[in-house]
Amino acid sequence: MILKGYGFMKLLARTTVIITTISPRGIPNAAPFSFNMPASFEPPIFVFACDPEHDTWRNIRENGEFVVNIIDESLGDKLHILEKDFPYEVNEIKEAGLTEEPSKKVKPPRIKEAFAWLECKTVATYPIGDHMLIAGEVLLAEVRDEYFDKELKLDKVKPLIHISGTQFAIPLERRFKRAR
Repeated sequence: MILKGYGFMKLLARTTVIITTISPRGIPNAAPFSFNMPASFEPPIFVFACDPEHDTWRNIRENGEFVVNIIDESLGDKLHILEKDFPYEVNEIKEAGLTEEPSKKVKPPRIKEAFAWLECKTVATYPIGDHMLIAGEVLLAEVRDEYFDKELKLDKVKPLIHISGTQFAIPLERRFKRAR
């Protein structure tokens, strides 16, 4: 079967994260993203693609900072709230019933219910297709102790993977290690 247009996206599983930003007046914004990945070890760079019409991009243009809140299946039912098109400066974190907590290196808040956070400062942005590619240097990476011991404890955390549209997965049925 030949897939047309963006149909190829239905073939790719992507980690779901929530990006938090802050407006110039200090109002937090939160939105789910699955177009994201690490891009460099040294310096540590995280990239994600954002619709240029979204408040996330507007806030990053204004202050250059964001937090990647790494989530598991427990926050899956909040994503539909966070992706609503609220007016600018409506606090989506509160709208979704989530908890803000201060970040350690950047102004945008973390989401307390996440299991890990990447606090980032924007180092580059690129228009690409119908999105903006945003690259941020990871200033601080932190994970809850109960979820990490030399590597992510997949038996405790169930990362949420976006497949397409309303299809999500939790990739834990079969795990294995391979030589690299």
